[in-house]
Amino acid sequence: MLKFDEQKQIDSVNGALALRPQIEAIVDAICAKGYDRIVYLGIGGTWASALQAESHAVELSDLPVYSLNAAEYNTRGDRRITKDSVIVLSSVSGNTAEIVTSMERLNALGCTSIGFIDNADAPLAKAVTHCITYPENEQLKFFMVVDRFMQNAGQFPQYDEYYAQLDANLAQDLVDVGKASDEFARAFAEKHHDDPIHYFVGGGVQGGSTYSYAMCYWEEQHWLRTKSIHPAEFFHGMLEIVDRDTNVTVFLAEDAERPLSERVKAFLPRICANYTFIDSKDYALPGISDQYRGYLSHLVTHAVTNRIDIHIEQINCHPVDIRRYYRQLDY
Repeated sequence: MLKFDEQKQIDSVNGALALRPQIEAIVDAICAKGYDRIVYLGIGGTWASALQAESHAVELSDLPVYSLNAAEYNTRGDRRITKDSVIVLSSVSGNTAEIVTSMERLNALGCTSIGFIDNADAPLAKAVTHCITYPENEQLKFFMVVDRFMQNAGQFPQYDEYYAQLDANLAQDLVDVGKASDEFARAFAEKHHDDPIHYFVGGGVQGGSTYSYAMCYWEEQHWLRTKSIHPAEFFHGMLEIVDRDTNVTVFLAEDAERPLSERVKAFLPRICANYTFIDSKDYALPGISDQYRGYLSHLVTHAVTNRIDIHIEQINCHPVDIRRYYRQLDY
């Protein structure tokens, strides 16, 4: 398989899961002290991950969890946030401008923060209360935080069983999803690698990752024009611009919002002949109970889209780490 290092991927996921005792100790100390809300702060792809964590928490608990766009916060503020609020953030570079500015304001308020900062020497690593340094696996890290908060609140009683299953099986399962989806991914890439525009639809825990896939992967990395839309909004505008040849891909997760995507799936064949459905249900996750698959749907579909991206990169002869403008210009 093209650019596929099985052991590296297994080690990456298992390494992220091994952060759990450190995350638990931080969250447990915060819970013992008390807090008024949990705010996932992000911009771009990290805000997309925040949306996923928020959706997961809203479905399973009544904890005061919400996502906050850093650029909006820097201009508008948010009076709900107090010194007792917990801020959760992530940054690969550790110097994301909007996040750095937000943290100056939040630190002035006295907030407690948990930062997943890949560069331990970066400004954000020094700006957060608790810094955890480990690369990639952002959604997994974000979910581990809120899952511990929910468990401590008595609203995630399946916590121990769930993470025992992840520790034993998730890394290998996601590698196997990549293998199982590679031929589909190659065919998808061959068909759509130069689309004039492609529409991606996804909701629930898949909502944030659908937004991220369109923006961070196809637009930023592949320079392909896209639009992402939540399936709840599909029937309030987008359906009118879909015709026989429109490129549409619908992601189907296995959480509470799945019926919204199923409604789009049922409708599209009536008006379109160029649709694709990427459904986490199509991929086995041995060792993980069916009741937990909805918590992981976005990781399953990411394993599929990762293979698509690798094939598009090869077909278009365009390395995905090249940027024309992002961090290349002052703006």
